[in-house]
Amino acid sequence: MDVQALTFLIVGLSFALYIGIAIWSRAGSTKDFYVAGGGVHPVMNGMATAADWMSAASFISLAGIVSFVGYDGSVYLMGWTGGYVLLALCMAPYLRKFGKFTVPDFIGERYYSQAARVVAVICAIFICFTYIAGQMRGVGVVFSRFLEVDVDTGVYIGMAVVFFYAVLGGMKGITYTQVAQYCVLIFAFMVPAIFISVMMTGHIIPQIGFGAELIDAAGNNTGVYLLQKLDGLQTQLGFTEYTEGAKSTIDVFAITAALMVGTAGLPHVIVRFFTVPKVKDARISAGWALVFIAIMYTTVPALAAFSRVNMIETINGPESTGVAYESAPQWIKNWETTGLIKWNDKNGDGKMYYAKGNLTDDSSNEMNIDRDIMVLATPEIADLPAWVIALVAAGGLAAALSTSAGLLLVISTSVSHDLLKKNFMPDISDKKELFYARTAAAVGIVIAGYFGINPPGFVAAVVAFAFGLAASSLFPAIVMGIFSKSMNKEGAIAGMVVGLGFTAAYIIYFKFINPADNSAENWLFGISPEGIGMIGMILNFVVAIIVAKMTAAVPEHVQEMVESIRFPKGAGTAQEH
Repeated sequence: MDVQALTFLIVGLSFALYIGIAIWSRAGSTKDFYVAGGGVHPVMNGMATAADWMSAASFISLAGIVSFVGYDGSVYLMGWTGGYVLLALCMAPYLRKFGKFTVPDFIGERYYSQAARVVAVICAIFICFTYIAGQMRGVGVVFSRFLEVDVDTGVYIGMAVVFFYAVLGGMKGITYTQVAQYCVLIFAFMVPAIFISVMMTGHIIPQIGFGAELIDAAGNNTGVYLLQKLDGLQTQLGFTEYTEGAKSTIDVFAITAALMVGTAGLPHVIVRFFTVPKVKDARISAGWALVFIAIMYTTVPALAAFSRVNMIETINGPESTGVAYESAPQWIKNWETTGLIKWNDKNGDGKMYYAKGNLTDDSSNEMNIDRDIMVLATPEIADLPAWVIALVAAGGLAAALSTSAGLLLVISTSVSHDLLKKNFMPDISDKKELFYARTAAAVGIVIAGYFGINPPGFVAAVVAFAFGLAASSLFPAIVMGIFSKSMNKEGAIAGMVVGLGFTAAYIIYFKFINPADNSAENWLFGISPEGIGMIGMILNFVVAIIVAKMTAAVPEHVQEMVESIRFPKGAGTAQEH
């Protein structure tokens, strides 16, 4: 059976599983739709949280970034993983004790203000749509290659599948679907990593192979370590050494910090901790999620390095002099049909050559390779069995669809629960609220599909912007809401507006209005758009504290409420107060 037939089979079976779970776990009430009834087992919730959090950016694009930029890509590993620890230890138990359905619900009640709730809804929707653009782009990339359709058609197919199980099942359907999706995506990620580690280093554990010597065709050690080989290839082709960073220290720090606090402020991850029965279970599920996440994240650097070596050697040949296009590996021609790999024979010698681009030099880079394809193309580059290639396609789709569903749920609950139920239509029935939640999810899917077809960048960069927006808007309001009895509604609202406005304006200017200026010498303090969320967060805190000191004190009953949630004992059942 060929790759396409196997892909149809494996992807089709996985989709049938997801849809079957959605039908089995169909939400019958708003509590089922919002928090899966509040009765999910901690281990299953940990697995679902890991799938929700490890999006297409993690599965498809993270190893691609690390593969292309080397050491500088570590900011994504450090920021995303560190942020999850921050969320698990400092926020999840307290929010679970508070017992609200959504992040805007927490902010609205904690800051005793419908205006604060509306601002939080706007922030959440802004963040989610930015994030989901990357997911739908990931779906399109996967389908474009493995089902041999164009990227736009791939996005439409993904929209249809997410629509079915997110709109029908709500959080209950999404939770159990994400458990299945985690199993698919982690298996799909680890199998090729293990295969390639054994082929290149003789070690079955990729993390060990990452620091090991390469072996030759006979299985003997060559005396050359993987990273040593990669550094040599990089410098030979005009790139910076793989193990050396090109980013400034301040930018590395800013991006890592923005990703870290952005993770802790992501509404679709926070809401997962409302689905377990007790506060203790929230802590346990957070720990399990970290274990499940670490399996992939400790493997990413190894897979990235293996892929980089294989890619360079298959394009440039063993002597790094280029390979005739007629005899090029089939994987290049397969991906060329998607437009995600392009060859421009600049010197007319009929040979492909991959090196650092220099447009004034005839021997400069002739290959334009989209970094989002690296994980998906790796099994083909390494000439692995067809079933492994098909499995990776299913894994990439599972990663993208699981996070898309979580984000759509945040959008739908923000509209139906926080805008309509809590503001404009307080008397609507449970059934009517559920109808509006499903309608909002459906509209959200259409908008998400548009961004997937017209993405503002490669997957992980788009997702990094979402983390920056979360860092600069929701994170400070949540942290001060938990740990500061003196933070009032005026301060929180002013902080969120300033933080979100500054960060969004900075990103929009450098990425859309004037991308020609997007360079270190033009950045504020040398901080790139991916890291500007850290400055936005600081502005949020400063503005909120100043405004709070200049306005009315927090009511006594709210101070008592803050005091109570700082001691997370008891179930804190998710409910409407």
